[in-house]
Amino acid sequence: MDIRIAHSPDSDDAFMFYALAENKLDTGEFHFTHRLEDIETLNRKALAGEYEVTAFSIHAYAYVADRYALLSSGASMGERYGPLVVSHEAWATQDVRGRKVAVPGTMTTAYLALRLYQPDFLPVVMQFDQIMEAVGRKEVDAGLLIHEGQLTYARAGLHKVIDLGEWWHDRTRLPLPLGGNGIRRDLGHKRMREISRLIRESIQYALVHRKEALEHALKYARGLSSRDADKFVSMYVNSRTLDCGEDGRRAVRLLLEEAYANGLIPMHVQVDFAE
Repeated sequence: MDIRIAHSPDSDDAFMFYALAENKLDTGEFHFTHRLEDIETLNRKALAGEYEVTAFSIHAYAYVADRYALLSSGASMGERYGPLVVSHEAWATQDVRGRKVAVPGTMTTAYLALRLYQPDFLPVVMQFDQIMEAVGRKEVDAGLLIHEGQLTYARAGLHKVIDLGEWWHDRTRLPLPLGGNGIRRDLGHKRMREISRLIRESIQYALVHRKEALEHALKYARGLSSRDADKFVSMYVNSRTLDCGEDGRRAVRLLLEEAYANGLIPMHVQVDFAE
């Protein structure tokens, strides 16, 4: 059976799915093909249930929970770190109120977290990899960075305004749940369980065979050095990626509850993990 796995063309996702991409596992009846697209595109495609397995933002899960169950493995969680708001010059305060902020899409969790932090800003949507340059050219007051920009912004002469992962942890003592893997419900429980097991095994294989998995991941590191790629992968592929844990599940539920309570999503979401 053909199963399409959609994820971002990033070093952490490439690391995570190395074993499946390079046929390191016995996948039985399943033949996996990989679709690589930026996270906001995946968020939009998940609305139509395009892929059997897909990465999406936890924010987007609010709109696709009827089609997809969350997997307990493969989640991206910020442990006291996460999306960053950066500016061209150092600000005296962390207040983004009324500021023009470049954001990587309105269905990203980064955008949702920033709205929870301060709802009164002016979003300017652009591709995530164009945001630092836009800030540098002063086309916007600030930019909301995801992916490797979290490591490289200072080298571009930019300044941190707020780390939303730090802010969330200070408030909740929980990790910030940024993204997850969803599996389409119409596959049925048996296939959902088996595919979930294989994805977990792929993550475990990469963690055990770290050197070769990192070599594979460097193809998708967008100019990061091997040292920085290793650091970035460690941030988002670790023991919590094997299983997000009870506090991770609680963090997902709390984030979506707060989003609903603040009018940022239109419905209360019943969070359902495919165990």
